[in-house]
Amino acid sequence: MRKLILSAFLTLALWPAGVAQADPAFDRWLAAQWPAAQATGVSRATFQRETAGLEPDLSLPDLAIPGKPKKPDAQAEFVQTPAAYLSDVTIGRLAGRGRELARRYAGDLAAIEKRFGVPGSILLAIWARETDYGAAKLNRDALQVLATQAYVGRRREKFQEEFLAALKILDEGHVTRAQMKSSWAGALGLTQFMPSDYLRYGVDLDGDGTANIWTSVPEALAATASLLATKEWQRGKRWAYEVRLPRGFDCTEAEPDVTAPIGDWLKRGVVVADGRRVPPSALRDEASIIMPAGPFGPAFLTPKNYFVLKSYNFADLYVLFVGHLADRIEDDRPFAQPWQDIRLVKTSDLAFMQTVLTQQGFYDEKIDGKAGMKTRAALGAYQKAKGLEVDCWPTQALLEHMRRG
Repeated sequence: MRKLILSAFLTLALWPAGVAQADPAFDRWLAAQWPAAQATGVSRATFQRETAGLEPDLSLPDLAIPGKPKKPDAQAEFVQTPAAYLSDVTIGRLAGRGRELARRYAGDLAAIEKRFGVPGSILLAIWARETDYGAAKLNRDALQVLATQAYVGRRREKFQEEFLAALKILDEGHVTRAQMKSSWAGALGLTQFMPSDYLRYGVDLDGDGTANIWTSVPEALAATASLLATKEWQRGKRWAYEVRLPRGFDCTEAEPDVTAPIGDWLKRGVVVADGRRVPPSALRDEASIIMPAGPFGPAFLTPKNYFVLKSYNFADLYVLFVGHLADRIEDDRPFAQPWQDIRLVKTSDLAFMQTVLTQQGFYDEKIDGKAGMKTRAALGAYQKAKGLEVDCWPTQALLEHMRRG
């Protein structure tokens, strides 16, 4: 296998940019997938039909081709500021459309919530974030995307599983190859399911033998609810509460590992900021506090359902977008505290900061150049140790302090 991959890399590295050529190493890799496909129940006829003429798409992000730089991360959650990603104009537009769709699909949403416990507003918000309620047209050949990522992607093992799952979907006749369009990462349908998740969580509401996440809104939303319910969505509970923190709050406590019952946070001076009342039944629920923009935006109490939403997309901005949009569909109120339009340090600079934090014992997570909650807490711990103002935020001034050693 190492020789096969090396041969592939040498072939790819010699290709002129943008020129499609035959890749014998890819053909050999593809043929070698048959035993695994057969083990999942895929027929030989389906395998031969769907892989005939298949070629890698080297224009995709996140490939590991020697001699070629990695393309910038294509996910907005990782490259936009909170103010840009959580644009009030965008969320307001989607909330208005969501209210129309909530009325149109009221019966279906009520039935789905009764079955799975997930509110219709949350499902609509996920649909909106993933494909703009179906308006975003997916135009990539999903099988080609998944094969390419499995062949020369940075997560080959994961995408090999997804490639085989896509073959199984085709073999079982749930969708045609022409209809199986995807994002650059191989996600399918109205609410963007990876093929393996489709096979695990798809819901056939009309009894035709297929969970139609491509053109059936109820079945796409039911599949999403099925996934969230399996991840232990808490029926009747909120996803989060926007809060105001007491003066002098220690921002190093704003991370997932620091938990307390909601009632205890309130006793410590945390105040719900958006006028919502915490019901007595929720006061004992464990929750964390997060400050996604440090001192430059809202803070949130995040109980179990916040982290269930992270199982759909791990980015905190994604969860905040979906949760807030769901709230706006039900009650059109903006965040109580606005997001300031802050500047982010470069990804490479943040990776340097994470490296310094690791070397000095403040951080032991992945060095990825992203200002996640663990990174921000570590920055605060560094600021405390150095006698600096503590705001847990990667500012240019803090970067320069670290560079000076």
